Amino acid sequence: MHNTVRNCFSLLVLIGSDAAATSHLLGIESKQYGESIAYDMNVAGQVAAVIKEKDGTPHAVFFENGKLIKLEMPGETESEANHINSKGEVVGSSKKGQTWRAFIRGRGMQDLGTLGGPNSYGMALNNAGLAVGFADTSNRDWHAFLYTPGESLKDLGTLGGKVSYASGINNQGKVVGTATTTDGSRHAFLYDQTTGMADLGTLGGRYSSATAINDQGVVVGSSETKDRHLHAFVHDGTQMIDLGDKIGFGNSYATGINNEGHVVGVVDSADMRLSFVWRDNKMALHPAGKSLYLTNAINNAGQVIGASYDHGMNAATMPSDAPPFVDLGGRKIFGFNLIVVMLAAAIALFRKRLKGLFFENSLLFRM
Repeated sequence: MHNTVRNCFSLLVLIGSDAAATSHLLGIESKQYGESIAYDMNVAGQVAAVIKEKDGTPHAVFFENGKLIKLEMPGETESEANHINSKGEVVGSSKKGQTWRAFIRGRGMQDLGTLGGPNSYGMALNNAGLAVGFADTSNRDWHAFLYTPGESLKDLGTLGGKVSYASGINNQGKVVGTATTTDGSRHAFLYDQTTGMADLGTLGGRYSSATAINDQGVVVGSSETKDRHLHAFVHDGTQMIDLGDKIGFGNSYATGINNEGHVVGVVDSADMRLSFVWRDNKMALHPAGKSLYLTNAINNAGQVIGASYDHGMNAATMPSDAPPFVDLGGRKIFGFNLIVVMLAAAIALFRKRLKGLFFENSLLFRM
């Protein structure tokens, strides 16, 4: 059994050894700031990121050409930055005491207000300065909001339930997110100011969630399938396309899409994490150890934005056309999947055998 596990690991390492590291650190010094995560970057190279103190407290930052500016509201204790537009405006959230408030940082820091409750969270904005997120209402239910400069927050409602969250907006002002239906299920939605909120459905399961939308109106996110797995999806305006099925294993989550239709996300299986890029009708997988551990966005220059992992998160990018670790188009992925299955089976049997040995000797065994 030892040899089986060792051989499976060796095969996996050999397959991955051909791929050089594809991620590039942005240069936010970890020794000074602790962990860092990039959430978005525009084509000019301006970055919306979060740095974490040694105790894990997050702070929103604007990063450009090696210079870092903390985006702090008066009296705040922690903050987050989620999106940046082509003008360098950043949307995020700031915490003061026990209350969070959505903000936009442009020429100054602007509090976006709430929907009647105490809290709001800023998630995305477009080049016209329209922003989306979610806030609690006077009834203490969370609702998606749309912010238009010079106006108060607009409640986008739900799909018949009590809760909704907005996570993306394009330059035409179309909004995507997640909302509860009358039976309490969570479904991805597309909101248009003319037609209102539309249910995008699921991949056959109970739940779905939309994370981003491009200027062509193509939506990405994740959905539960009939067999209760989570799969990344693309919704082209008429149907939801299963990207997880093209990957072939694990749970997958789409996190970003650019105007070329290139989609990024992550894949989680029992023993590994990979990032994925779907572009030009081709799926490429990259191991987290050689690439991004988190993929939060992709910009129109084809740069994937997120964080790599090396004893902690480090803000990093990756070109979307980086040579793939696994190319899902032929025998490579079949061999890769076979090794993953062999490895998982070997580990399971090995653990089961170890547990038996330990219990026979009346020792407490925990895996």
